[in-house]
Amino acid sequence: MTGILCSLVQIFIYMIIVRVVLSWFPSTSGGVVSQISFFVGRFTEPVLDWTRRVMPRTGALDLSPLVVLLFLQIVVQRLILNC
Repeated sequence: MTGILCSLVQIFIYMIIVRVVLSWFPSTSGGVVSQISFFVGRFTEPVLDWTRRVMPRTGALDLSPLVVLLFLQIVVQRLILNC
């Protein structure tokens, strides 16, 4: 069971990284980047949105993906699941 949870957490980490990288590219309506961004956003936005509401404002720089990635890798993978 731990192996499955480790895999799911790792997939979520990859999805956040993909979301961050795709945010650097312009997306046109109906394009490939737009479709991938929409798919990844459906899974990652609830966690990132909650993190944005909890964190103090940093201006135009969104640090919520960094905070979530650090939390998942340090707390969840290392301390809880021992991946």
